[in-house]
Amino acid sequence: MTAATPVPPAAAPAPVPVHRSVAELAATHIGSWQQGYLHDRPQAVAALARLRRGAGREAGETPDLWGLIDTDPLHTRADNTRPLSELELVRAENALHTALTLWAFHQQSRGAPMHRRHTRERPGGLGAAVRRLMPADGTDEPVRKRLVRAGTAPDLVTLAQRLRDIVALLRRDDIPLDYALLAGQLYRWQRPDGPATVRSEWGRSFHEQRQIRPASDENTTPDSE
Repeated sequence: MTAATPVPPAAAPAPVPVHRSVAELAATHIGSWQQGYLHDRPQAVAALARLRRGAGREAGETPDLWGLIDTDPLHTRADNTRPLSELELVRAENALHTALTLWAFHQQSRGAPMHRRHTRERPGGLGAAVRRLMPADGTDEPVRKRLVRAGTAPDLVTLAQRLRDIVALLRRDDIPLDYALLAGQLYRWQRPDGPATVRSEWGRSFHEQRQIRPASDENTTPDSE
């Protein structure tokens, strides 16, 4: 009788990077609130009003938001993923707070979704959004400098304030932004090597949008997430 060949155990899936967990959690929160806001549901409208009060402030500075932004999924990650350290949790909460409050400010009084996920055909990164503020045949230098100033912010609070100035322009022109992508970038921005990496991503996003803009810069209403 031939002995059965033992089947090796299946390899455990690779741990989810922290910045991706932060991005997914941001997408979950915003997806629910955005849909509710666009359908004028009182709970979502109230949530956005509370979030807007925290825009440009440090996480934890606005007690009204402590019970609104649920970070429990970051404390109870999947079995194959190690728990986050205290420093990682602080960075994750800071990134979520900044991204969600900026989105709430962006979405205020807008009838279309201001959070739109990034795709190759429709770049949704910060650089791409800033490029869409500019004329197709040229560069608006003051607007470009706002992006540069954001990239050189000395700390997260200053970065949040400079991003708020950019978001005000995006809101004026109904230009959406991928806030899940931004949340993940804001998490990585807080690492020692993070600012340079994130600045490079914003720069690539800016140039990608510039290359595809002549064929895709129509004023269509983005799909709801």
